[in-house]
Amino acid sequence: MKLWSDSFIEGGVIPPECAFALIDPAAHVRLSRNRNPHLAWDEVPPGTQSLALFCRDVDAPLSGADVNQEGRVVAEELPRGDFYHWTLVDIPVALKSLAEGKLSDTVTPHGKSGPLVPFAIKNGTEHQLRQGVNDYTAWFANDPAMAGDYYGYDGPCPPWNDLRLHAYLFCLYALDIPQFPLDGRFTGAEARMAMRGHILDEAQVFGVYSLNPEVAEAVAK
Repeated sequence: MKLWSDSFIEGGVIPPECAFALIDPAAHVRLSRNRNPHLAWDEVPPGTQSLALFCRDVDAPLSGADVNQEGRVVAEELPRGDFYHWTLVDIPVALKSLAEGKLSDTVTPHGKSGPLVPFAIKNGTEHQLRQGVNDYTAWFANDPAMAGDYYGYDGPCPPWNDLRLHAYLFCLYALDIPQFPLDGRFTGAEARMAMRGHILDEAQVFGVYSLNPEVAEAVAK
Protein backbone atom coordinates (compact mmCIF):
# COMPACT_ATOMS: atom_id res chain seq x y z
CA MET A 1 0.00 0.00 0.00
CA LYS A 2 1.23 3.52 -0.80
CA LEU A 3 0.48 6.86 0.85
CA TRP A 4 1.66 10.28 -0.31
CA SER A 5 0.88 13.99 -0.10
CA ASP A 6 0.92 16.80 -2.65
CA SER A 7 1.08 19.30 0.24
CA PHE A 8 4.61 18.28 1.31
CA ILE A 9 7.32 15.90 0.18
CA GLU A 10 8.33 12.83 2.16
CA GLY A 11 10.44 14.03 5.09
CA GLY A 12 10.00 17.66 4.05
CA VAL A 13 8.60 20.64 5.90
CA ILE A 14 4.84 20.72 6.32
CA PRO A 15 3.60 24.07 4.91
CA PRO A 16 2.46 26.65 7.47
CA GLU A 17 -1.00 26.62 5.86
CA CYS A 18 -1.40 23.06 7.15
CA ALA A 19 -0.27 23.95 10.68
CA PHE A 20 -2.18 25.17 13.73
CA ALA A 21 0.32 27.97 14.24
CA LEU A 22 3.19 29.69 12.45
CA ILE A 23 6.17 31.77 13.53
CA ASP A 24 5.50 35.38 14.49
CA PRO A 25 8.68 37.42 15.17
CA ALA A 26 6.84 39.71 17.59
CA ALA A 27 4.75 37.22 19.57
CA HIS A 28 6.65 33.93 18.93
CA VAL A 29 3.61 32.37 17.21
CA ARG A 30 0.20 33.18 15.75
CA LEU A 31 -2.64 31.03 14.51
CA SER A 32 -2.37 29.68 10.96
CA ARG A 33 -4.81 28.32 8.35
CA ASN A 34 -4.92 24.85 9.93
CA ARG A 35 -5.79 23.14 6.64
CA ASN A 36 -5.56 19.36 6.56
CA PRO A 37 -2.89 18.34 4.02
CA HIS A 38 -3.68 16.56 0.78
CA LEU A 39 -3.30 12.80 1.11
CA ALA A 40 -3.73 10.07 -1.50
CA TRP A 41 -3.25 6.31 -1.46
CA ASP A 42 -3.11 3.32 -3.75
CA GLU A 43 -2.53 -0.45 -3.85
CA VAL A 44 -5.08 -1.20 -1.12
CA PRO A 45 -4.97 -4.98 -0.57
CA PRO A 46 -7.82 -7.33 -1.52
CA GLY A 47 -10.20 -8.01 1.33
CA THR A 48 -9.98 -4.48 2.73
CA GLN A 49 -13.37 -3.35 4.04
CA SER A 50 -12.43 0.06 5.43
CA LEU A 51 -9.44 2.33 6.07
CA ALA A 52 -8.25 4.28 9.10
CA LEU A 53 -5.98 7.32 9.09
CA PHE A 54 -3.88 8.76 11.91
CA CYS A 55 -1.55 11.73 12.28
CA ARG A 56 0.65 12.08 15.32
CA ASP A 57 3.61 14.14 16.43
CA VAL A 58 6.17 11.57 17.59
CA ASP A 59 8.39 14.21 19.24
CA ALA A 60 6.00 15.76 21.76
CA PRO A 61 7.82 16.49 25.07
CA LEU A 62 6.56 14.33 27.93
CA SER A 63 7.20 17.15 30.41
CA GLY A 64 5.60 20.51 29.85
CA ALA A 65 7.58 22.36 32.53
CA ASP A 66 9.67 24.37 30.06
CA VAL A 67 7.22 24.45 27.15
CA ASN A 68 6.73 27.96 25.73
CA GLN A 69 8.43 29.57 28.74
CA GLU A 70 10.43 32.77 28.28
CA GLY A 71 14.11 32.33 29.06
CA ARG A 72 13.93 28.54 28.89
CA VAL A 73 14.31 25.90 26.20
CA VAL A 74 12.86 22.45 25.68
CA ALA A 75 16.02 20.37 25.51
CA GLU A 76 16.48 18.11 22.50
CA GLU A 77 17.25 15.10 24.73
CA LEU A 78 14.05 15.49 26.79
CA PRO A 79 11.92 12.28 26.74
CA ARG A 80 9.33 12.37 23.96
CA GLY A 81 6.03 10.71 23.16
CA ASP A 82 3.01 10.84 20.84
CA PHE A 83 0.60 13.74 20.39
CA TYR A 84 -2.37 12.82 18.19
CA HIS A 85 -3.41 15.42 15.64
CA TRP A 86 -5.95 13.40 13.64
CA THR A 87 -7.91 10.17 13.77
CA LEU A 88 -10.23 9.39 10.86
CA VAL A 89 -11.99 6.02 10.59
CA ASP A 90 -14.67 4.24 8.54
CA ILE A 91 -13.01 5.47 5.34
CA PRO A 92 -14.58 3.54 2.43
CA VAL A 93 -12.34 1.65 0.03
CA ALA A 94 -13.84 3.65 -2.85
CA LEU A 95 -12.23 6.82 -1.48
CA LYS A 96 -8.71 7.31 -2.87
CA SER A 97 -7.70 10.76 -1.61
CA LEU A 98 -8.48 13.73 0.61
CA ALA A 99 -8.03 17.23 -0.78
CA GLU A 100 -6.10 19.85 1.18
CA GLY A 101 -8.52 21.76 3.38
CA LYS A 102 -11.37 19.30 2.82
CA LEU A 103 -11.91 18.46 6.50
CA SER A 104 -10.18 21.38 8.19
CA ASP A 105 -9.69 24.93 6.92
CA THR A 106 -9.35 27.07 10.04
CA VAL A 107 -8.59 27.00 13.75
CA THR A 108 -11.86 26.46 15.60
CA PRO A 109 -11.81 27.59 19.25
CA HIS A 110 -13.39 24.91 21.46
CA GLY A 111 -12.89 22.39 18.66
CA LYS A 112 -14.68 21.21 15.54
CA SER A 113 -17.80 19.10 15.94
CA GLY A 114 -17.85 15.33 15.62
CA PRO A 115 -17.53 12.45 15.50
CA LEU A 116 -19.66 12.07 12.33
CA VAL A 117 -18.45 13.70 9.12
CA PRO A 118 -20.75 13.45 6.06
CA PHE A 119 -18.58 12.93 3.00
CA ALA A 120 -19.65 12.70 -0.64
CA ILE A 121 -17.61 10.36 -2.84
CA LYS A 122 -17.19 11.10 -6.57
CA ASN A 123 -19.79 8.54 -7.59
CA GLY A 124 -22.40 10.56 -5.67
CA THR A 125 -22.60 8.23 -2.68
CA GLU A 126 -22.58 9.94 0.70
CA HIS A 127 -20.65 8.13 3.40
CA GLN A 128 -20.39 8.87 7.12
CA LEU A 129 -16.76 9.09 8.15
CA ARG A 130 -15.95 9.35 11.86
CA GLN A 131 -13.23 11.35 13.58
CA GLY A 132 -11.79 10.93 17.04
CA VAL A 133 -10.81 13.74 19.38
CA ASN A 134 -7.21 14.86 19.03
CA ASP A 135 -4.84 15.73 21.86
CA TYR A 136 -5.56 19.46 21.77
CA THR A 137 -8.63 18.38 23.78
CA ALA A 138 -6.42 17.73 26.82
CA TRP A 139 -3.93 20.51 26.00
CA PHE A 140 -6.60 23.24 26.12
CA ALA A 141 -8.68 21.70 28.92
CA ASN A 142 -7.79 24.47 31.40
CA ASP A 143 -8.02 27.36 28.93
CA PRO A 144 -11.53 28.90 29.03
CA ALA A 145 -11.01 30.56 25.64
CA MET A 146 -10.13 27.30 23.90
CA ALA A 147 -11.38 24.34 25.99
CA GLY A 148 -13.55 21.74 24.27
CA ASP A 149 -13.57 18.49 22.32
CA TYR A 150 -11.25 18.87 19.34
CA TYR A 151 -12.55 16.43 16.73
CA GLY A 152 -10.72 15.81 13.49
CA TYR A 153 -7.55 17.45 12.20
CA ASP A 154 -5.70 20.22 13.99
CA GLY A 155 -2.21 20.75 12.67
CA PRO A 156 1.30 21.18 14.10
CA CYS A 157 1.98 23.57 16.96
CA PRO A 158 5.21 22.38 18.61
CA PRO A 159 6.70 24.48 21.44
CA TRP A 160 8.30 27.65 20.07
CA ASN A 161 11.31 27.10 22.35
CA ASP A 162 11.86 23.43 21.43
CA LEU A 163 15.35 22.61 20.19
CA ARG A 164 14.13 19.47 18.45
CA LEU A 165 12.59 19.38 14.98
CA HIS A 166 9.24 17.60 15.27
CA ALA A 167 8.23 14.78 12.94
CA TYR A 168 4.55 14.29 12.03
CA LEU A 169 3.67 10.77 10.97
CA PHE A 170 0.61 10.13 8.78
CA CYS A 171 -0.35 6.43 8.84
CA LEU A 172 -3.06 4.73 6.79
CA TYR A 173 -4.30 1.26 7.73
CA ALA A 174 -6.28 -1.21 5.62
CA LEU A 175 -8.73 -3.06 7.88
CA ASP A 176 -10.74 -6.26 7.51
CA ILE A 177 -13.84 -4.74 9.13
CA PRO A 178 -16.42 -2.41 7.51
CA GLN A 179 -16.93 -0.29 10.64
CA PHE A 180 -14.41 0.70 13.27
CA PRO A 181 -14.98 -1.15 16.61
CA LEU A 182 -15.49 1.97 18.76
CA ASP A 183 -18.60 4.04 19.37
CA GLY A 184 -19.09 7.62 20.51
CA ARG A 185 -16.14 9.75 21.58
CA PHE A 186 -12.69 8.15 21.27
CA THR A 187 -9.07 9.25 21.23
CA GLY A 188 -6.28 8.41 18.80
CA ALA A 189 -4.58 6.14 21.32
CA GLU A 190 -7.84 4.26 21.96
CA ALA A 191 -8.41 3.85 18.23
CA ARG A 192 -4.94 2.42 17.59
CA MET A 193 -5.52 -0.14 20.32
CA ALA A 194 -8.98 -1.05 19.00
CA MET A 195 -7.83 -1.94 15.48
CA ARG A 196 -5.28 -4.53 16.62
CA GLY A 197 -5.95 -7.86 14.93
CA HIS A 198 -7.79 -6.19 12.03
CA ILE A 199 -4.86 -4.70 10.07
CA LEU A 200 -4.22 -6.09 6.57
CA ASP A 201 -1.63 -3.55 5.48
CA GLU A 202 -0.35 -0.06 6.29
CA ALA A 203 1.47 2.84 4.68
CA GLN A 204 2.96 6.04 6.01
CA VAL A 205 4.41 9.39 5.05
CA PHE A 206 5.93 11.99 7.35
CA GLY A 207 6.69 15.69 7.37
CA VAL A 208 8.53 17.95 9.80
CA TYR A 209 7.74 21.28 11.45
CA SER A 210 9.16 23.73 13.97
CA LEU A 211 8.09 27.03 15.51
CA ASN A 212 11.60 27.70 16.81
CA PRO A 213 13.05 30.24 14.32
CA GLU A 214 16.59 28.87 14.65
CA VAL A 215 15.48 25.28 14.04
CA ALA A 216 13.19 26.29 11.17
CA GLU A 217 15.95 28.30 9.54
CA ALA A 218 18.40 25.38 9.79
CA VAL A 219 15.88 23.05 8.14
CA ALA A 220 15.24 25.56 5.35
CA LYS A 221 18.94 25.51 4.48
